[in-house]
Amino acid sequence: MKTLVLGMGNTILCDDGVGIYVVREVAKRFQSEDIEFDEASVGGLRILDVIRGYERVIMVDAIRTPEGQIGEIQLLSPQDMRLSLHAGSSHDLSLPGALALGRGLGMTLPADEDFTIVAIEVEDVLTFSETCTPAVEKAIPRAVEVVLSELMSGHDEA
Repeated sequence: MKTLVLGMGNTILCDDGVGIYVVREVAKRFQSEDIEFDEASVGGLRILDVIRGYERVIMVDAIRTPEGQIGEIQLLSPQDMRLSLHAGSSHDLSLPGALALGRGLGMTLPADEDFTIVAIEVEDVLTFSETCTPAVEKAIPRAVEVVLSELMSGHDEA
């Protein structure tokens, strides 16, 4: 199964780069012909150009929720992502909306059950810094293990 492990974020905005840091570490530890690693800082419709052609995607990204604990790791699906409050613009199109549109246009995209989001609860995504906050930094090794586990479970099925 052609798989993309995608680190999302911006490495100059403190915790926002956590997805990229996790994927960089996973790429050092896991190699397979059918798995590719990439980084992106795009959303909305632009994410389709990054994920098209893959049968499976594991996306690693920062998340901020009202009830979340800093450093907590969640496994989510695209349908778990809430709609943007400003979804009237293609720049704010939700992940489920972008996937639905791409599929409607005939793009080869992973099915929702083959699209996993490893979300790491973060503290600060606004401060210019090339390092994560201490609690998020401590979560990186755990997130790496979660991604490796996801890769191994999918790799065994292939």
